[in-house]
Amino acid sequence: MVINDFDIIKEAKSIFDKEIEALYKTRDAIDNNFEIILKKILECKGKVIITGMGKPGHIGTKMAASFASLGTPAFFMHPAEAMHGDLGMIEENDVVLLASYSGESTEVTKLLPVLQEIQCTTIAITGKPRSTLAKQCQYHFYFPEFEEACYMHLAPTSSTTALLVLGDALAVVASKVRNYTKEDFGLHHPAGALGKKLLVKVKDIMHSDSKNAIIEEGSTLRKAIIEMSSKGLSMVTIIDKNKYLKGIITDGDLRRMLEKGIDVYNEIVDHVMTPFPKYIDSREMAVNALQIMNDLKITCMPVLDENKKVIGSILMQDIYKAGIVR
Repeated sequence: MVINDFDIIKEAKSIFDKEIEALYKTRDAIDNNFEIILKKILECKGKVIITGMGKPGHIGTKMAASFASLGTPAFFMHPAEAMHGDLGMIEENDVVLLASYSGESTEVTKLLPVLQEIQCTTIAITGKPRSTLAKQCQYHFYFPEFEEACYMHLAPTSSTTALLVLGDALAVVASKVRNYTKEDFGLHHPAGALGKKLLVKVKDIMHSDSKNAIIEEGSTLRKAIIEMSSKGLSMVTIIDKNKYLKGIITDGDLRRMLEKGIDVYNEIVDHVMTPFPKYIDSREMAVNALQIMNDLKITCMPVLDENKKVIGSILMQDIYKAGIVR
């Protein structure tokens, strides 16, 4: 599309090109300073605090969120609010990352005397090695020279993209060094589907006690039907007197039996059940139960405890209802 000899598509792609070039240059500029900064973050006994004004401040908010979600306690502090009381949140054992491409952002540089008095660790992230920020912070990461993608070379574009990816690199590498696990991630994201997938166990959503459909071996098929329908489940589990698993009968099994004209009043479940079916341990993740059911093309399973005794049932629909998968 061309408007007044202006190729919109070409211009849009040029923005990508300039920002991608800035990322390549920033990647190639990663050196020992990055490693030093990472070690300071890993050694931090307090919190990692990110601050920046304007567009770098918006990126700083995302950086803090990424650090926190990947196991590094962190928060963003607005530099203007810091001068009106928020500096009280900073302690000596904290690490403060100050982001300003020019290194001369007044709101950010004004924090330096107070931070030096607190004696916390200060890290400058800037594109100007001779700037006030660079000179007065203990540690530094310097962006290489690159063009802002803005056609006037004024609006923070390439520089904020580079800052965003640098923040991701610090947060992700720190997480990997700490051996941060999927389970840890799930613990910090309990409300989402991913968190539920990593945290919800079979025992959390199974039907147990009076809500489980269960009968002893030797019972009639009629009793099995009543038990299954009264509990509203699609299966009934058959156990021995010690609660060990003997078999199951599903609603599909029942339909096939009725079609064959089986005497539900006198038939014994032992003769028509599926003996020793697939089961799952109550301590397993619910998502693993779903995988097993999908693989075996079944919709329900008995649940056993660590002693191999039946303590419940889990249905595929229970897993979907729990929001573990979408």
